[in-house]
Amino acid sequence: MTDPARTPTSPARFGLTGTRSAEELRAAGWWEDRRPTDGAEAILFALSRSPDPDLALRGVDRLRVALGDGWPELDGALRDGAVLRARLLAVLGTSTALADFLVANPDRWHGLADPEPVDAGVFAPVLVAAVDGLTGADAVRALRLEYRALLCRIASEDLAHVVEPDERYVAYDEVAGLLSDLAVAALRAALDVADRQVPRSSDCALAVIAMGKCGARELNYVSDVDVVFVGEGDLGVATRLAGTMMQVAGQACFEVDAALRPEGKAGALVRTLDGHASYYRRWARTWEFQALLKARPVAGDDELGSRYLEVVRPLVWNAAEREDFVPDVQAMRRRVEEHVPVGLADRELKLGRGGLRDVEFAVQLLQLVHGRADEELRIPSTTAALELLGRGGYVGRADAADFGRAYRFLRTLEHRLQLQKMLRTHLFPADDDTAALRRLARAAGLHAEGGTSADQVLLTEFRKRANQVRRLHEKLFYRPLLQAVANVPTEALRLTTAQAAARLAALGYAAPDGALKHIEALTRGVSRRARIQGALLPVLLDLLATTPDPDGGLLAYRRVSEALAETPWYLRLLRDEGTVVDRLAALLGTSKFVPDLLVRAPEVLRLLADTDALVGRDPMTIGNPLRSTVSRYSDLERAVTAARSLRRQELLRVASADLLGLVPLRTVCVSLSEVWVAVLQAALDAVVRSSGERVASIAVIGMGRLGGRELGYSSDADVLFVCEPAPGVADSAAAKYASTVVEQVRRLLAAPSQDPALQVDADLRPEGRQGPLVRTLDSYRAYYAQWSELWEAQALLRARFIAGDAELGERFIDLVNPVRYPAGGLDAAAVREIRRIKARVEAERLPRGADPSTHTKLGRGGLADVEWTVQLLQLQHAHEVPALRTPSTVRGVKAATEAGLIQADDASALMESWTTATRARNAVVLVRGKPGDQLPTAGRDLAAVACAMGHPDDPGEFLDSYRRTTRRARAVIERVFYGS
Repeated sequence: MTDPARTPTSPARFGLTGTRSAEELRAAGWWEDRRPTDGAEAILFALSRSPDPDLALRGVDRLRVALGDGWPELDGALRDGAVLRARLLAVLGTSTALADFLVANPDRWHGLADPEPVDAGVFAPVLVAAVDGLTGADAVRALRLEYRALLCRIASEDLAHVVEPDERYVAYDEVAGLLSDLAVAALRAALDVADRQVPRSSDCALAVIAMGKCGARELNYVSDVDVVFVGEGDLGVATRLAGTMMQVAGQACFEVDAALRPEGKAGALVRTLDGHASYYRRWARTWEFQALLKARPVAGDDELGSRYLEVVRPLVWNAAEREDFVPDVQAMRRRVEEHVPVGLADRELKLGRGGLRDVEFAVQLLQLVHGRADEELRIPSTTAALELLGRGGYVGRADAADFGRAYRFLRTLEHRLQLQKMLRTHLFPADDDTAALRRLARAAGLHAEGGTSADQVLLTEFRKRANQVRRLHEKLFYRPLLQAVANVPTEALRLTTAQAAARLAALGYAAPDGALKHIEALTRGVSRRARIQGALLPVLLDLLATTPDPDGGLLAYRRVSEALAETPWYLRLLRDEGTVVDRLAALLGTSKFVPDLLVRAPEVLRLLADTDALVGRDPMTIGNPLRSTVSRYSDLERAVTAARSLRRQELLRVASADLLGLVPLRTVCVSLSEVWVAVLQAALDAVVRSSGERVASIAVIGMGRLGGRELGYSSDADVLFVCEPAPGVADSAAAKYASTVVEQVRRLLAAPSQDPALQVDADLRPEGRQGPLVRTLDSYRAYYAQWSELWEAQALLRARFIAGDAELGERFIDLVNPVRYPAGGLDAAAVREIRRIKARVEAERLPRGADPSTHTKLGRGGLADVEWTVQLLQLQHAHEVPALRTPSTVRGVKAATEAGLIQADDASALMESWTTATRARNAVVLVRGKPGDQLPTAGRDLAAVACAMGHPDDPGEFLDSYRRTTRRARAVIERVFYGS
């Protein structure tokens, strides 16, 4: 059987499937002998593009009957006029309600034939003229007729491009503006009628304030029109006038809703200006200021309406200062969402998840928070405000564009749904309602694509846009920065005034004039970058004020911002991630170490938004990515540069996590140690690769804190180098080759740089600085057998293999074990010698003028005290206590305690002192940005160190606590180490 749709002579060719299609076409004179009549092809093709061709044809047939003898005129106009053809068939194929209107008033088709776009300026004159001199039912009928005719004209222009692509496309914003202007004209006409119907109307003045979508000029085809009334004179008369206007407009055009007035439906319909002002100043809730954002006078007394705005607008733009303002708005949105019936949330265009309210609440909240300082944002239109938020940097450009496109798409769907029967609906068709989906898709200008039906194209686009809206809503509406900005007083948002300087001084800035200069430099000009800075700085200033050094923090922020000015994601990250702003302020206001690295490793800034990423992986594996990356470079200089860059990033990450209190001390020390090891290994591998033939194998032995995995931010890398000749190579040639390699490694790592130094210290080697830099394993064996001194055995306690040839490194460790763990321990003379050396170190190496009670390394109870005590116990007892054979101070104390060599209380005192001194020494470096062992005892450096140590409120208490802790440890050391 032949498919009718493929038969050239079937109406199905034009998308007509109705059983009476051919009969209706013949009655219209468009079909004869199973084919279109001459001149009717264009009409039938236009019908085929209508959202519902069958519905459009039925409308034509009804209109033909209603016109009677007038049909030939319309028929000729449709044959000759593409504008009328597109408009009429689009309306008839979309809206049964507007088809009913045209059938009831058949001559009104002429209003659709004017090729010029509809002019909103004629709305009020036409409607007012229609009711001129009329009252009661006559006025209502006249107003309804003209209102519906103009509404039909707007709809016809809105839809025409769907039927005829060459017709002018009318954007959503223009359609919403026209509908709003028409509603305003209807209100004015209704007020004109009321003025005649209410006795003594001249005894009062009444201003009609549009709210909601009408106030914002973004009205739907079918919507309540929200208003508020302001009156003067006889309020009784004004109330009757307002009530009558609402009644006339409600019967003729749309429901007028005054529920947004003070006290809602329970409040007076009309209030004086003073009454409004008093209410909003004393009793209004947060949502009422949100509603006032869209208020504008539209009818009645213009001067009274203007005075109303002068009163309420300052209140609107101060509303964000109210306690819990942002949470209140967020809670209101959640309550609205909770009222959506179960099962309809995904189809509710207005109130559901990913619906219109998601966009509107987010935009309004951003306006109310940021509009206090940026007057450009003080506009009622959602789409226009969104564009300004994007242009001003309060929202990302892409986010603003996506939000705007999704909002316009959803509003267009809402318009098309309401046009069908002119009912106030926001419910998207069910997934299985194919006919309704197809009609809506075609009405929205969506068609089948690549084998996908129009209804499926619509479903895909709808879900995409709804998901997009919800994602952006949650990103923007619940942005932590909003609450932080809202907490800043409005006057503090104006950053260049004298009042701002006074506020900065009150916040604790020592040099408010200097701070203002930084602010001015960051916000100068009208660029998007300057606008974003203008939004961020008030929050940052408050956050920095809670840090030990607000002035230094602001200067550091300026340096970082200027260094990253061309980094596209920098300000976007600060704007969108409140956690980043909080953490960055804390870091910059405490540390000089962090900003120095941050300008050269900005990638770490992103980690501040993700605690897990900032804390990082297992510190024992931290060097693996660095080694892997560097191994891919064949060029020596590039390999070392890459190693430096990756070290810089890891240093900054660890320092940031450390200062923010996110990682324990062990993680910090192990991470710093393993990063150093990875850099050394990477550099050694790169030099060996570039050296050509390998004459000898090389192993690097970590010593000191590097060997114990207890490195600090300012620690050098103490190492020994051992080599072994390749087969057939003389020891001297091997040592010469290895020395050349090692010297090159040291030179590359020690090259001048702004980063913390990479100093490789080999002074603990046999014969110290006078001895060869690299020895063979046999040479070490001979030296330790004949010449080594007691201090060398002590130094070897912390030796461990860290880089190079692992097998050679392990043989070196086996070689030195008998030296550092002497059989039988130490005799009394050796113990006295160690004590003598320690006393000499205390007397000679403590810097002149240093305070021994606060010197973290050599002071009383400091690092050296604890470490020498543990090392003495290791030399005495490690031969019989295997657990003492560890390069770690921490594990050494634990092993000595378990072996009964020291009491648990003494061990606790030693560990508390060692941990405190290590953390304090690290804190000094982080605060000052340079190495240092002496704790500051006054000023902002002390406050910053105390803050980093967990004493943000009382630096003096921190110093007292440090001294108490080290005094207790010193007492233990006197007994355990010195035998007192």
